[in-house]
Amino acid sequence: MAGTTTGTYRDPNATPPLAQAVPLGLQHVLAMFASNVTPSIIVAGAAGLAFGGPEQIYLIQMAMLFAGIATLFQTVGIGSVGARLPIMQGTSFAFVGVLAGVAATQGLGVALTACIIGGVIHFILGAFIGKLRWLFPPLVTGLVILAIGLYLIPVAIKYAAGGAAKFQMEAASFGSLMHWSVALTVIIVALAVKFFSKGMLSNAAILIGLIAGYVLAIMMGMVKFDAVGKAAWLTSIKPLPYGFDFSIGAVIAVTLVSIVSAIETVGDASATAKAGAGRDATDAEIQGATYADGLGTAVAGVFGGLPNTSFSQNVGIVGMTGIMSRHVVTIAGLIMIICGLLPKIGAVIASMPLPVLGGGVIVMFGMVASAGLNVLTEVKMNRRNMVIIAISLAAGLGLNLVPTAVQYLPGVVKTLMTSAVAPTALCAIVLNLVLPEEE
Repeated sequence: MAGTTTGTYRDPNATPPLAQAVPLGLQHVLAMFASNVTPSIIVAGAAGLAFGGPEQIYLIQMAMLFAGIATLFQTVGIGSVGARLPIMQGTSFAFVGVLAGVAATQGLGVALTACIIGGVIHFILGAFIGKLRWLFPPLVTGLVILAIGLYLIPVAIKYAAGGAAKFQMEAASFGSLMHWSVALTVIIVALAVKFFSKGMLSNAAILIGLIAGYVLAIMMGMVKFDAVGKAAWLTSIKPLPYGFDFSIGAVIAVTLVSIVSAIETVGDASATAKAGAGRDATDAEIQGATYADGLGTAVAGVFGGLPNTSFSQNVGIVGMTGIMSRHVVTIAGLIMIICGLLPKIGAVIASMPLPVLGGGVIVMFGMVASAGLNVLTEVKMNRRNMVIIAISLAAGLGLNLVPTAVQYLPGVVKTLMTSAVAPTALCAIVLNLVLPEEE
């Protein structure tokens, strides 16, 4: 399918026939579906919610529902909000480290309140995002993305072995051959599909890998469907499901990541315009894309959804198919909204054993780290830049791995210093500003 339509619809306002647009929209959904729901599962686990329980299912539903709504903000737009380009929105991995830490120590109420406020600040950033870009050259953004991936990889290994909670890691089955056989099945199938197929199948490789692992887990008796039977047919949406609980430390941490996320969205909007239409993104498109990011994040946070951002893998689909029509991605957004309104779908996802998810996130989180390395390839590896990379990663990951090293700091500062992302970003920004360029 991908090859037959290349170059046909280079205009964002072009409307392919419905028979063609629906499968193309579904292709966008398949490419981002697993990545979209995973952050909610991890943050729910960090908050201590029962795996497969109604609260976790609700958070999964909100991830799907507001990925769809945020996508419509982006493709359809409201006034100056939205790039009106084929940009798919979804729950951002960038915030997982910060939000998992906040949810574990201060609760989901604090985490979601920080998302709402961070989303509003992210929205405001849209007015002058162009003026901030100089603070985030490839050296800084690459380091931050790499730090996010490296922080998340141990979580992926724990999930593949049986779970990241203390009781799961202390269980006799943790690290068992049964768990690893399921996780490795996901990885092997995902890699095989990715590199030995084309088009829609290749784009949905991780999702297909997860389905294969899920089927194997069912055959091994690891899956319980009780929650699926009990789940309602329609989602009951609750505003502020965990209340409004303000913490300045959580807000600062989320805002710092929001700035990085905004810069990523600028890159995705630029890449979409270049890949799909062979031109540079306009200032209005970049501004609108950032507004949509912030609005999507703030609205999602009100109802229990995590921050949204543009999904880079979907930019790749635009480049591969040559179809620039925003209406195709609008259909993808509508599909996600329908999924978000059906709790049965969330219950099926929540019934997935952690080793199945672990196999998928080993690939996903590894790809996040790889994306950071890819950005860093644009950086000249001289002594100055290598020192910045060394100190920033050592500070960010070191303090995250040994949080007791800063146990006497005030709560707000401690939250920031042990988040992995914040100290890496702060060190990289400051050192990049103060250290002189080498000749």
